[in-house]
Amino acid sequence: MSYRVIQASEIVEYIYCRRAWWLRRIAQNNPRNTAQLAEGRAYHRSYRGRVRRAGIARNLALILIFLAVSIIVFWFVTSS
Repeated sequence: MSYRVIQASEIVEYIYCRRAWWLRRIAQNNPRNTAQLAEGRAYHRSYRGRVRRAGIARNLALILIFLAVSIIVFWFVTSS
């Protein structure tokens, strides 16, 4: 038995409008605005990259802050 993966967008579509979900998934009635959907997918792909880079920058900043505080504490401890 093979299981089909249910995506979050599919759940949202079903919650928002069961008929739209049925038309798309069961009746195979695809939307007409494919260009806008492609643009949306491209936007979300680029946004995902920006969010990933922001997370990396945040982690790097936290590491640098930790190192700076460690050096300052070490300097105070050894200067006494």
